Amino acid sequence: MLFSWISYTVLIFIIIYLLINLNYTKSLLSKEKKLNKRQKDAIKEEQLLIRKYQTQLQRSIGNIDILTDELNKVRNDIRSLRAKNSQAKLENEQLQKRIRDLEERINALI
Repeated sequence: MLFSWISYTVLIFIIIYLLINLNYTKSLLSKEKKLNKRQKDAIKEEQLLIRKYQTQLQRSIGNIDILTDELNKVRNDIRSLRAKNSQAKLENEQLQKRIRDLEERINALI
């Protein structure tokens, strides 16, 4: 009788221990699932941000290419204008020289 009472008591303690252990592992599992879900959501948000910034970067690179092309066109225009300006100066100097020569001839004739 005493032995059966002790065995029932031990059995009840073991069952209580196992139930407590079961509840503890369930709560750990649920916390772990929540944490994993939050991490997955955070990763998805970060992936969206990365895609957004990649798109912005690609647009910026495209804009830089356009600006580089425009800058090269302007540089070429400046070079051609400088060449035209130097040519115009030479022609102007030649015309001034010719005018002086003609003035000298006119003065010589007078």
